[in-house]
Amino acid sequence: MSSLWWSLRLRREAASVPLARHLLLSSMEAAGVDPEVAYDMSLALSEACANAVEHGSADGELAGAYRVSAYLEGDRCRIEVADTGPGFPVGHDGARCADEAENGRGLYLIESLADHVRFRNRPGQGGAVVSFDKVLPRRGGSLLTAS
Repeated sequence: MSSLWWSLRLRREAASVPLARHLLLSSMEAAGVDPEVAYDMSLALSEACANAVEHGSADGELAGAYRVSAYLEGDRCRIEVADTGPGFPVGHDGARCADEAENGRGLYLIESLADHVRFRNRPGQGGAVVSFDKVLPRRGGSLLTAS
C-alpha cells in the first residue's frame, strides 16, 4: 500500500489558497489519481481554505495562520483544514445553503464533492476544523505503488 501526506501552516492571506490547491493537485497527479476527482478535491480544498482565511483569527496557536493537512493512502484521500476563528455555531451539523444565501455555499460545495465531511470545533483552543475524504479511483501507472 502506498501513502503520501503533508501538512502546511499557511498565512491567512488569499494568496495561500492557490498554493495549497497546487500542492494537492501535484500530489494527486504523482499518486495517479483520476484528474477529474483530483480537480473536485482541489476545489473542495480551495473552499475550506477560503473559509479559514475569511473566518480565522489572529489569536491562538495558529495566530494569523491556518493549517492544511492531506493524506493519500491506498485508495483514499483525507484533507483537514483548521483555523483559530470563532468556530462553528453550537448545534452546527452540516452545511445549509438556500438558493439565495450569500454564505454557506463553500461548505455545501465541500459536502457535494467529498464522500464524507465532518465540521467540528477545535476543543479547548477555539477555531473550526473541516475534514473531508474521498475514495480515489486510480489511473494505471501510479508513481506511488509499493515496490
